[in-house]
Amino acid sequence: MIGLSGGIASGKSTVSRLLADFGAAVVDADAIVHELQAPGSALLAEMVDAFGPGILRADGALDRAAMGAIAFRDADARARLGRLVHPRVAAEMHRRTLAGQASGAPLVVLDIPLLFEGRRAGSASPLGIETTVLVWVPVEVQIERCMARDACSREEARRRIDAQMPIDEKRALADHIIDNSGNPAETRQQTRRLFERLVSPPPAGLREEAP
Repeated sequence: MIGLSGGIASGKSTVSRLLADFGAAVVDADAIVHELQAPGSALLAEMVDAFGPGILRADGALDRAAMGAIAFRDADARARLGRLVHPRVAAEMHRRTLAGQASGAPLVVLDIPLLFEGRRAGSASPLGIETTVLVWVPVEVQIERCMARDACSREEARRRIDAQMPIDEKRALADHIIDNSGNPAETRQQTRRLFERLVSPPPAGLREEAP
């Protein structure tokens, strides 16, 4: 039972896909959120009640950019959104975790963006997580990749990154690190080594980083 996390534009989704390619059963919190916020869903209706119809596109789907602009700029709005979303996501993650365990996969990976925020707050590891993996890049790389990915300004990228726990603080809490600041081949190699290490773990008490 592996907890996987990262920061904005750190490449967590890339590592999650690689782990799935290598044979892990991946339970993706972001994918579940998207499913639960589908047009016509009860969750989306509650979000519109809380934040107004401006968070919807013309076709009735959630305008994620509009919702993000509200949440990233206002801590109270983020907390209100979390109270709507997190209980539903946790219940569905639990269901899919049980399915992953029953599948016989060598690892079940819980891909959770705010995993370390929960740990810092003193919460117990959710869903039986036994060890954690952080996908790490330097903050400047986060900023540059966020600007490129989301077509936003440096100021907006910085605001989004600052709305999360600093990635170097997450690094201090993680059991394993994947440095995703290099090229894709290097990330794949690190992820493969880590997968093999987690399937056949070293003696207890050793904290390893994927070199």
